[in-house]
Amino acid sequence: MLHPPFYDPTKSYYENLEHGPYNGFADGVVLPQDEDPRFEFLGQKINYPFGIPAGPLLNSSFMKAAFEKSFDVNVYKTVRSAEFPCHPFPNVLSVKVDGDLTLEKAKKPLIANADYTEPLSVTNSFGVPSRSVAEWQADAKTAVASAGERQMMIMSFMGTVREAQTEAELVDDFAKAGELASQTGAKVLEVNLSCPNIGDEGLVCYDFDMTEKVLAAIRARIGKVPLIVKVGYYPPARAGKDDADMERLADIIEKYAQAIQGINTISADIVDDVGNQAIPGEKRKRSGVCGSAIQWAGLDFVRRTHVIREKRGAHFAIMGVGGVMNPKDFKGYREAGADVVMSATGAMWNPYLAKEIKEAYPGA
Repeated sequence: MLHPPFYDPTKSYYENLEHGPYNGFADGVVLPQDEDPRFEFLGQKINYPFGIPAGPLLNSSFMKAAFEKSFDVNVYKTVRSAEFPCHPFPNVLSVKVDGDLTLEKAKKPLIANADYTEPLSVTNSFGVPSRSVAEWQADAKTAVASAGERQMMIMSFMGTVREAQTEAELVDDFAKAGELASQTGAKVLEVNLSCPNIGDEGLVCYDFDMTEKVLAAIRARIGKVPLIVKVGYYPPARAGKDDADMERLADIIEKYAQAIQGINTISADIVDDVGNQAIPGEKRKRSGVCGSAIQWAGLDFVRRTHVIREKRGAHFAIMGVGGVMNPKDFKGYREAGADVVMSATGAMWNPYLAKEIKEAYPGA
């Protein structure tokens, strides 16, 4: 059952940032923490291996509400090394998908509108906005302090593409953003390699040479702070190489990071009921889709990553995200090999999702 969302898609990003969260995240109910934590993640005791990934938790007010609603592993919305604007409103729409959003289906336009119904999938088009460094650093320190004793706030960051920028400059900007993020006091950091941050060349996570350069530069700046790498979906057997891509990725993660998180979204052209571009603005025809329709891809990513980790004897943790809407979905990810499971769309439309999952599967 869908509830009124804690991020209000009928309002702009800046209205949500200033006045949110809404609805269930503003009902004043604070759920108790578990008295006997049975789980550990990246060297820290946690109440339960479930939380909210980067995206819906815009600031310390959203983070505090998430912790109070018993989401125990939460990610502060991705920040940059300098201020960056949000795309114009609207930023979230409901996407109509019949079943799974396969890669083949994603080659064709998808219809989107403001009618949010189950099974729920949405598209989001924010452009990874970021406030000034001074502003987000101060707010993130407040967010860190809002976590309970056995709860974890993860600080997400990324590099920014700028005009006439060299590869070395982009790598350095990733590292700079990581260093700034580490100054918030967050005990765990996450680098977002799954947003279109190298322009027309595609996503950083699909360029393994670039991925390794970025992670090496970040590691040199942040010292021993645990690092999560957020990536997109890798189609299996690409170019007849079986899982060579993910094997290469696993080697890089094992060398520089402590965990991998996938997937982000599956992108497609988004149109309205008459076929026109649904989200206005330049370069916004294509947008990422998340929610129920991409669960298949998130599960596939976790299963394949788990097989590779076992085969190679690697030590990195796996965080699964994509289409977790109810307790059964959470259990599916845990059985696939996820150490921690996360939900964005499901959590946004159900503030008590963590409570429901803990009640259904107290042993995870």
